[in-house]
Amino acid sequence: MSSIVIVDSISCLNESNNGDVVVCGSHGGISAAEYVVNRFRLNGIIVNDAGKGKGSAGIAGLQVYERIGIPAAAVDTFTAMIGNGLDNYECGIISAVNKPAEDCGVKIGMSAKDATLIMFNKRTAKYD
Repeated sequence: MSSIVIVDSISCLNESNNGDVVVCGSHGGISAAEYVVNRFRLNGIIVNDAGKGKGSAGIAGLQVYERIGIPAAAVDTFTAMIGNGLDNYECGIISAVNKPAEDCGVKIGMSAKDATLIMFNKRTAKYD
């Protein structure tokens, strides 16, 4: 059964999170995304954009998720604390989305809470 899971770090996930929609305090860079897609099968993920950074490195992982069809979005680091999943969920405002998230109805400017519920209610990957 799928759940909404909130974690401070992507490293807190385990096999029981397969099928979940995750809100995480970690950055949305490539290394974090590759860690996830090589270990888990999520139905959606929201991360922190970490200020986006040089070459948008803080959100580059959204494309990693997109390649395998996972809806992914990032919250603006100025609206939520990096490393604090609950703050990302409760206070975060979406600053970037990939195509699968956009197709679900997630939009830049919406709250992370709303985006999480949209991803959860429109789960496209069927891992349960």
